[in-house]
Parts: sequence; structure tokens; C-alpha cells
Amino acid sequence: MTEYLQIAGNTIAYEVIGQGPLVVLAHGIGDSRHSYRFLAPTLAAKGYRVANVDIRGCGDSSLGWDGYSRTDIAGDLVAVVRRLGGPAVIIGQSISGGAATIAAATASEMIAGVVELAPFTRAQPFDLGGLVRVKRFRSGYTQMAQVIMRGRLENWKKYLDLALPAKPADWESELARIEAKLSEPGRMKALQAMCKSSPADAGAQLSKVRCPVLIIEGSADPDWADPRAEGEKIIADLPRDLGELVVIEGAGHYPHVQMPDQVVALTLPFLDRTLARA
Repeated sequence: MTEYLQIAGNTIAYEVIGQGPLVVLAHGIGDSRHSYRFLAPTLAAKGYRVANVDIRGCGDSSLGWDGYSRTDIAGDLVAVVRRLGGPAVIIGQSISGGAATIAAATASEMIAGVVELAPFTRAQPFDLGGLVRVKRFRSGYTQMAQVIMRGRLENWKKYLDLALPAKPADWESELARIEAKLSEPGRMKALQAMCKSSPADAGAQLSKVRCPVLIIEGSADPDWADPRAEGEKIIADLPRDLGELVVIEGAGHYPHVQMPDQVVALTLPFLDRTLARA
């Protein structure tokens, strides 16, 4: 059943399943909590209370927010944790990986750990060399640039085709669902606003994180010329010995959709040891 949290006259939608320590799931731009359709039930079956959130402007959450930055999203996620009773581990993908970093740094009493899937957690310098060398990165960059400038759904679908090198069995119906949601008035504008928001706010908080962090990258992610190097830079900016990096070979920007079993296998031991200490 969908529940709603009121924040400053707007609403955040989420679902809760399972019993046990709290895990909060937060998806990336242009998506919804349905992105975690493979992960959420598995974690609940393993003994966790899973809150699957539609971040602001997405899914069943409202439009009309004042901002769509990682700091804004982090505040929403902390509000969900406070409502449900923490501490919690946040699993955040893409923009929500950066938001999870900020939540951990600014509400350390509520956040016991963070799992970041293909996160945008640092300011991204223009990588001309990577664009020249790596076709996958060049193609993804081209489609995202068109989304940002023109707001065309067709470019977003082409980006998703690159971001999921191997599609799940339900991809045809899932893509239709994404297309229908982004065709609603205002949804693409929210996606563009998130694309334009800088990850610098998250990067500035990395040194202030005090909980364990697991970074999961996909080797075939079109958002970086070298996904492993991006993950290593995030780990280097965290306090010593807090961060762990795993790169899943062949995964794109949505490892939890493309290879959910591998993500679960990496995530469960992290949850077990992190929430056991909380």
C-alpha cells in the first residue's frame, strides 16, 4: 500500500514491506520505486523492513518542489527515516547515491550505513579524453546532453538502452511504464532539473560521513569513461577505511535491475553487519 509523507506542502510516496531493521531504497532520475522491484521483496524476505521511496518529482510523489538537488532529496530521505523510526541503511542509485551521502553526513544518528549504486557523488569535470577514447561513454553523454537541452523522451529511452546493456525479461512493459510516467506534465522538467543539479554538494560531505559505505559500480556504465576510477575517487574522499568498492563486470548504470542477484549478494552481508551494530 502506498503511503505519503507531507513535506512543505508537497508529498513523498513510499511503500513499506517486511519486518526488521530498516532499509530505505531511493532510485535515480526519471524513474520510480519500481526500479527496485527485484531488490525490495528479496530484502524483505531476508528479514528487513524495506521502505521503497519515490523521490521528489518522480513516481507517485508530487511535483512543484522548490529544488531537486541531492541536498533536497537527502532531506526527504531523512524525513522518511525519522517517520518510520531509524536507524536505517539507505540504498541510493545515481542521484540518490549522492543524496544518501549527504543524509549520512548530516543525520549520522539516523543513518547506520549507505549503499551507493552507480552514484553521482562528486562534481564531474569535463572528460574530453574519455569522450574520444570510449564509445559507450560518448554515446551516453550525447543522449544525456539532448535530454538536458531539449527534454525529449526519445533521447531518454536511447540513454536507457545504453545504460542497461542486458535487459530484464520485463523490460518492454517496464519501458512503457517509464514512458507513460515521463509523459505526464512536469515530469520531464523534474528530470531535467535533477540532471542540471551539481553533485558538488554531495562531494563536499564525503569527508564528514561516519558510517560504512559500499559503492557498487557497473563496468559498462555509460556515465563514466572509467566507472572503477570514479568509484575509487569516492572511496578516497571518504574517511579512511569507511568505504568499500565493488565493480560488477558487464553491468550498466542500473545494476540492481540488470543483475539483482549479484547486488543482493553484495548488499546482504553489508546490511547484516551494519544494522547489527546500530
